[in-house]
Amino acid sequence: MRAVSARTKWRTPLWRTQVLCLLLVLTGLTVPPAAAQDQKRQDSWRIDLTGPEADRGNVARRPDGITVEDSSVRTPSVPGASHAVYTSPGRSLGRQLTAFTVRTEAEVPTGTRVRTEIRGSNHPGTWTQWRAADGAGAVRLPQAVSLLQIRLTLSGVPGGSSPTVRGVTVAAAAEQPAPQQVPENGMSAAASGPTYRLFATREGLTGGTTANGHVIQSRDHFVALPSRRMLATNGGHEYQVRLCYQGRCETAPVWDVGPWNTRDDYWNPPAQREMWRDLPQGTPEAQAAYLNGYNGGLDEFGRRAANPAGIDVADGTFWDGLGMTDNDWVDVTFMPDGGGEGSTTVTAWTDANVRSCAARSCGIVSSVKANESYPAHCWVVGESVTDEGITNDKWIRLPLNAGGVGYVSGIYLKGDETGGVSTRCS
Repeated sequence: MRAVSARTKWRTPLWRTQVLCLLLVLTGLTVPPAAAQDQKRQDSWRIDLTGPEADRGNVARRPDGITVEDSSVRTPSVPGASHAVYTSPGRSLGRQLTAFTVRTEAEVPTGTRVRTEIRGSNHPGTWTQWRAADGAGAVRLPQAVSLLQIRLTLSGVPGGSSPTVRGVTVAAAAEQPAPQQVPENGMSAAASGPTYRLFATREGLTGGTTANGHVIQSRDHFVALPSRRMLATNGGHEYQVRLCYQGRCETAPVWDVGPWNTRDDYWNPPAQREMWRDLPQGTPEAQAAYLNGYNGGLDEFGRRAANPAGIDVADGTFWDGLGMTDNDWVDVTFMPDGGGEGSTTVTAWTDANVRSCAARSCGIVSSVKANESYPAHCWVVGESVTDEGITNDKWIRLPLNAGGVGYVSGIYLKGDETGGVSTRCS
């Protein structure tokens, strides 16, 4: 049992502080400074930039903050700059909030940049899309959330100076507006979004680095979308799309930004798009530029669009998953729901194998990593597995990046015996 320090044991509970403040106001007395400070602290949070659970791509820790570790690392979505990305652990807010102000303390030398974004969750395994803070540090999410996460993208001069972030403070906005009435497509990993016909190009670039810090492998399985709003963490599946081409389909995570644009979240309603709000929902800017001469036929960087691509596809998804041999039009569903079987997200507490059936004698087809989350379809009863004195015969069906499904024992997942998956496989 963890020892309780005297300081922890005798800390005044929050409800007592609130009652004390109310009585003092009613009697005309002033609020003691310590009590007022306790209340103030509930509206402001300092983000831990050193947490071991953080996702760090090319980020170095320094005594004065975090910065770019290797200034030679670059990503196509930030042309002409070195690149690093840091995603903080989730921070529980203790209540439901919609609007925030974000203050990033950083040294930003000439030619470098720091981009701060936040996302939130009000249900395990689901996240809003990422939203960037405006010039005043204000961010409004499309729904009230109780869990918050920060992402910092650091852009430096290749072989030269880099920004250093000393700290990030998030505060609840003084006014909390109601959540947006129009649902944000693709907001939740558990909600199936719309399907669009898009021109897909093969990404390639084996050995390169994606916008989330992933080093591209031979015949890799992921996609790139032209906005950071649906960019998943390195190895994460919290944002994904389902692509179908000539009878073959694959569900793939979003691990990169592109092609052409970087602020073109065309899957959102026009009023919620980051740019190009006069285009119909589901129409990528590059498609409109190439086919209709929109924006003079140019992308956001002033380059002439050489094709109408709205999605880039990694080699493994392109060749193996879809059987494509050349760039072509594909049907893309945003945040698919797993084919109608019900979908949620599970989180592993330790590394474990994913097998072709619900037994340890079946072949290994994939794996899950400790503290990482994965989309899940449903659960079945299979071989009983015992670990640390607990026995569990529930196995959870997971979609595989390369297509098909696999099974992982619920003994290796956080939560109840099914990892929080309520649907039994039919």
